[in-house]
Amino acid sequence: MKKHHLLPVIAALGLLSVLLSVPVRQADAQGTPAGPRPTVFQAAGTTVSSILCSVDHFRAALGQPNNANTPGPLTSGRREINWDGGGATDTAPAPTPFTGFLQGRGALFTTPGTGFVQAPLSGLATTFSNPTYATIFQPFSPLRLFTPVGSNLTDVDFFVPGAGNVAAATTGFGVVFSDVDKPDGSDPGAQTLIQYYGADDQLLFSSFVPASPSDASLSFFGVVYPEPLIARVRITSGYAAPGPNDDGQQDIVVMDDFLYGEPQPLQ
Repeated sequence: MKKHHLLPVIAALGLLSVLLSVPVRQADAQGTPAGPRPTVFQAAGTTVSSILCSVDHFRAALGQPNNANTPGPLTSGRREINWDGGGATDTAPAPTPFTGFLQGRGALFTTPGTGFVQAPLSGLATTFSNPTYATIFQPFSPLRLFTPVGSNLTDVDFFVPGAGNVAAATTGFGVVFSDVDKPDGSDPGAQTLIQYYGADDQLLFSSFVPASPSDASLSFFGVVYPEPLIARVRITSGYAAPGPNDDGQQDIVVMDDFLYGEPQPLQ
């Protein structure tokens, strides 16, 4: 396996854009045993360009090419989901479990809520009956964003694309978020968190997502391991399920692109 080398800290104009390798933090990882250390990619800022460098470095660390809907198992490359359906502008509700990318890209999505929605800004405002949602979010890849409905929790399980229900694991997984206002769990209204689990459902790594305290900001967080260890990911997007106003009491967050290493069948 190739080893991922540390890349320098990237910072510009006060916008956080960091790439570093860190150990599992005791407070975040809830006391899990020491294990392989992932390379962590994180960035936040007010524009697409403020996080693009870190996202592109993450793509390179996952590997080339983008395998899109090519059936697996494949030995290299990555998968991406941008929710846009070729630039679709319609609002597309989906039930839970959401199987739309299970066969093509090896990802199954579930939530304790009623389902998911892929929508442009106007569709989010309509879906959640909150006109402020048309202005407080920003897509990373136009035009649609993604969020659970009735919950702020999204679970992602990995499978070999095109191989039925063959469970898999990946080397890395990252997400672009829109409007993470609060930086970490020290604020009672902050709760944007990613937790990575192994095949035995052991917590491997956990971290809050970096914030940019302004409306329509973008944040990115992802990790890469030297081998496929991640079998499941839990994403906590914001303090509460979408619907309420995003204010000083609670941080409402939605998601855009998901990127992950080529799913490899569990041994």
